[in-house]
Amino acid sequence: MRWNPLDWILGFFALDLGIDLGTTNTLVYVRGKGIVVNEPSWVVMEKRTRRPLYVGAQAKNMAGRTPAHWIALRPVRDGVIAEFDITAALLDYFIGKAHEQSLVPFPRPRVVIGVPSGVTEVEMRAVYDAALAAGAREVYLVAEPVAAALGAGLPVEESVGNMVVDIGGGTTEVAILSMGGVVTSRSLRVAGDEMDEAIVQYMRNKYNLLIGQRMAEEIKIQIGSAFPLPEEKVTVVRGRNLVTGLPEEVQVSSVEIREALSGIVQTIIDTVRDTLEDAPPEILADLMDRGICLTGGGALLQGLEQRLSEDLRLKVWVPEDPISTVARGAGWLLEHLPEKRHLLMDSQHFLPVSSSPVS
Repeated sequence: MRWNPLDWILGFFALDLGIDLGTTNTLVYVRGKGIVVNEPSWVVMEKRTRRPLYVGAQAKNMAGRTPAHWIALRPVRDGVIAEFDITAALLDYFIGKAHEQSLVPFPRPRVVIGVPSGVTEVEMRAVYDAALAAGAREVYLVAEPVAAALGAGLPVEESVGNMVVDIGGGTTEVAILSMGGVVTSRSLRVAGDEMDEAIVQYMRNKYNLLIGQRMAEEIKIQIGSAFPLPEEKVTVVRGRNLVTGLPEEVQVSSVEIREALSGIVQTIIDTVRDTLEDAPPEILADLMDRGICLTGGGALLQGLEQRLSEDLRLKVWVPEDPISTVARGAGWLLEHLPEKRHLLMDSQHFLPVSSSPVS
């Protein structure tokens, strides 16, 4: 790529960003500042022109309440881009927000973005192009389980086995890492969104009550669990009765929601078990000592840590602030380029060389 002096000047004053472009939330890490953006990956746009109107938390608050000529959507589905132009607008907003305290009018940052380990090259290219369209001057991609492991402080470059289970909104990433590489991994497009949908279906089938995804998410956060709680909880759920068509509210217990989530939780456990079965015996011996690191928003589901530990007979632990591990890991990689380039995604042949005179 030809060196553009304007890009280099703007880039000199821009911040380096680690980005977790998630299905549910997008987090941005800035070197020396930590996580500066943590907002929902929602956009409200005009239906006819497809012009973005609101982004982030403001857009999510409008979901389900927009007028007929507007639409609220998430442009990232199952961890990959479903709406290219809208995702570019989303990234542009978050890059601008990360630079709010700086004096750069048109930031041209270097970014590392976490993507699911099971993405295709076409899906990788979409993320790369969307970041360039949003104003990034250099874009690097890293597998989410690798970034999550780095963000959790795991010694992924040592000759010892480490395992991370990253449960996001759209995907569950399971990987065993050692000596700077992935020993074996699984990328499952079953995660937080499917938990919400399971609650929606449970309420429909048991109570003839139609609820929205946002209500389901609130129920999951309040009383959702994967293991019996010391004291079971109850919450009020509001929706539309499918028989009468009128508004209705019912009381639902955490025992019922645990039943609704049981199928999704079991699918995740089975995926982790399959990954363990592919690991060499030496790695399994390491994991018996080190345990499994549970990250992502799904790590906050009550009792999931205990359920995994009981079913897999391994210690399971959750790092501090598990939601931000991918963004922090991506940011750490930027801070240690170029000596850590080998930890980036292997399929990098479509990425141009650095546009700046100094890497």
